Amino acid sequence: MVETKSDEGVRLAKRVAELVPCSRGEAERYIAGGWVGVDGVVQEDPATRVTPGQQVVLLPNARAEEPAPVTILLHKPSGVNGGVGMRGANALESLGPESLVATHGAPRFLKRHLARLTLCTPLETDASGLVVYTQDFRVARKLVDDAVRVEYEYVAEVDGGIKDGGLALLNHGLTFNRKPIAPMKVSWQSEGRLRFAAKGVVPGQIEHMCAEVGLTLTELKRLRVGRIPMAGLLEGQWRYLAEYERF
Repeated sequence: MVETKSDEGVRLAKRVAELVPCSRGEAERYIAGGWVGVDGVVQEDPATRVTPGQQVVLLPNARAEEPAPVTILLHKPSGVNGGVGMRGANALESLGPESLVATHGAPRFLKRHLARLTLCTPLETDASGLVVYTQDFRVARKLVDDAVRVEYEYVAEVDGGIKDGGLALLNHGLTFNRKPIAPMKVSWQSEGRLRFAAKGVVPGQIEHMCAEVGLTLTELKRLRVGRIPMAGLLEGQWRYLAEYERF
């Protein structure tokens, strides 16, 4: 649909309500959902002012629905701040349409998807790997409030010689911040590379564990959060969590 009525500049929501026609509330939902273009550019703010000469278009398949909350999966590069300490540029700056990997059934990118995000899985600045942000309180509750029940998978590059019985200690027997570390699965993937599969991991824990058995952590990458792997995402890329995916 195209609207060219020659009235004075008005709020976009009013113009859309006249164009469809529909209620003002429905018009605001069309706009918030990214279904309205003004002179070829999608506008998401119902308060945007439009003039008589501007072309207002309701895009095909438009729905007057409040946009659903999204969950974002980011492959955070090393050196980018993932919510631990103050060093490094904020990982949120990596999020934008240019670094988005399109997947089947994913929502169309909206600027509002980058607002009011909760970081659910903090990651050390020097580490890389999967970081999760969400607008969905159910996901936040799962990954934050019930974090001790969610298994993470990491690969750790290490230097040095592990002390006798060190691998067994990594699996169970060490402490962190004066508290026993829960049993986990730690195995050698190759010379100098360890795999950790563990629940309730907190920043700094794996580096501490390596040091306790004579190893120096040189690189850490998170590969998986719960049942969601990082597969397919290059450093700096991100995607939306699909409706059918569960942590």
